[in-house]
Amino acid sequence: MTGVTEAPEGGRREVRAARRIVVKVGSSSLTTRSGGLDADRVDALVDVLATHREQDGREIVLVSSGAIAAGLAPLGLDRRPRDLARQQAAASVGQGLLVARYTASFARYGQRVGQVLLTSDDTSRRAHYRNAYRTLDKLLAMGAVPIVNENDTVATDEIRFGDNDRLAALVAHLVRADLLVLLSDVDGLYDGDPSLPGSSRITEVTGPAELAGIDISTAGRAGLGTGGMVTKVEAAGIAAAAGVPVVLTSAARAAEALGGGETGTLFHRTGRRTTGRLLWLAHASTPLGALVLDPGAVRAVVERRTSLLPAGIAAVEGGFSAGDPVELRDQEGRAVARGLVNYDAAELPRLLGRSTHDLARELGPEYEREVVHRDDLVLLRP
Repeated sequence: MTGVTEAPEGGRREVRAARRIVVKVGSSSLTTRSGGLDADRVDALVDVLATHREQDGREIVLVSSGAIAAGLAPLGLDRRPRDLARQQAAASVGQGLLVARYTASFARYGQRVGQVLLTSDDTSRRAHYRNAYRTLDKLLAMGAVPIVNENDTVATDEIRFGDNDRLAALVAHLVRADLLVLLSDVDGLYDGDPSLPGSSRITEVTGPAELAGIDISTAGRAGLGTGGMVTKVEAAGIAAAAGVPVVLTSAARAAEALGGGETGTLFHRTGRRTTGRLLWLAHASTPLGALVLDPGAVRAVVERRTSLLPAGIAAVEGGFSAGDPVELRDQEGRAVARGLVNYDAAELPRLLGRSTHDLARELGPEYEREVVHRDDLVLLRP
């Protein structure tokens, strides 16, 4: 995986033209079977990325799994723990080892790295989202390679991305990347189990309809990481719908993929860039409660794209706080939107069905505000 492979004339031009690229690599591509970091594998990947930065002037953001896996052997664990506390302990040990290895490897090329650890909570809230963008953009502007990972050490079940494939798709949108490259131990998406005769690699995907009837769960294998082919295809769909093309291939073919060669599977753009923070809200947040809307409020939110006011809420579910993500449901229980709520759950019952004007007159001017502002709301279905 050393050097840069030039794409043949007529190859993937949008890949070759990409200047800002997010590359995601999975645990299985960086570690040994016993769980420790494989220095040769890390160096081989860095050889490709550093060469593209050095020779082609490309900007690279690396979303790297491997912190928990790297921490297994030092802690005497022979497999990835299932409980969150031991996962966090392994991540705490392994994250330092992972970044130290990248620091040393990129230093061979005179290149610097910067560590960026994220939780979904950091990126669905407006101020935190802006700060994450500024940090990553400034690192790139100053010539450093951001090494991004989920903050497994402090993340709880409620604020986890769940897998780094989805994190990479959202980071690609956050930094306004031209391309997302997902690297694993499988050289692309297949129409069946790639270990069985008769399975063929799918070279291009232009839309979700092309994957109908394919059992994605059989098209890849999960090792020390948390993701499989399902998470990679879902991540590719998120990025493509947000206007970012995606190449899915193996880490061994990273050079060919970045060079625009016909390796792996290319997911073409299926949509345009949207408001970034709302993409995070839709795909990275975990609702901590729900607001049940009356029919008029559903129409107002879904059809007229208005803010949600207390008058349109019929019921409150869950124990959330102001600023938390919540689902907005119709009276049949279907989720129609997701948003950041401006009130604690305990405050809302006495406000339901009442106008903000009346609430302000009775309780004070601070109650003349939306329960969920339209700028903090994303629709989940037409």
